[in-house]
Amino acid sequence: MFNIRSLAIRLLALLIAFTLHEFAHALVSYSLGDRSAGTHNRLTINPLAHIDWMGLLCLFAFGFGWGKPVTVDPRYYKDPKNGMVWTAFAGPVMNFILGFVCIFFYYLILGFIPSLYYTGIGSFILDLLAQTAYLSIGLGIFNCIPIPPLDGSKVLFSFLDEDKYFRLIQGTPVLSIIFIAILFSGVINAPIYHLESSMVSLFSNISMKIMGL
Repeated sequence: MFNIRSLAIRLLALLIAFTLHEFAHALVSYSLGDRSAGTHNRLTINPLAHIDWMGLLCLFAFGFGWGKPVTVDPRYYKDPKNGMVWTAFAGPVMNFILGFVCIFFYYLILGFIPSLYYTGIGSFILDLLAQTAYLSIGLGIFNCIPIPPLDGSKVLFSFLDEDKYFRLIQGTPVLSIIFIAILFSGVINAPIYHLESSMVSLFSNISMKIMGL
């Protein structure tokens, strides 16, 4: 049965997760000297600036996907290769931080204001926090896969010479085909969900210990 509440929560969670992911890329690149993100209006948390419609569809359907890639120009970095690595790493790290923050506040509300769960707005907020945590962590894990155009490739290939590095991270038709085949084959679903569940459990345990629950 169609459930507008569940649809709204999932859509909001997706928008939050991938918007902050792309914003993190833009912010780190900008801080390293590249002004491209500012020129292309990506230094914003407005979701409309970061939407990639195919990536959003995959996020909605599979729980992992991507936003519109942030335009970066590594020539402005003092160390182009390391600058690309830090810029790429920023997206998944932001997703993991967001996941932890959502889980922390989820248990904070349940532990100290449990009655809020039985109100309409309270249950909506708690469900949104839970959904955002799962989707954000899943998005971060997915983007760590070392296949272009995902962020993991920019980190894994960093041991290569600069010429080979920048050629590989741009991707090739073969790598694109491999990426699409892996995405739609479903072979990565189980590993991602396992890692996602493990990270959620870890963040939950840390949060509850911090609060003494």
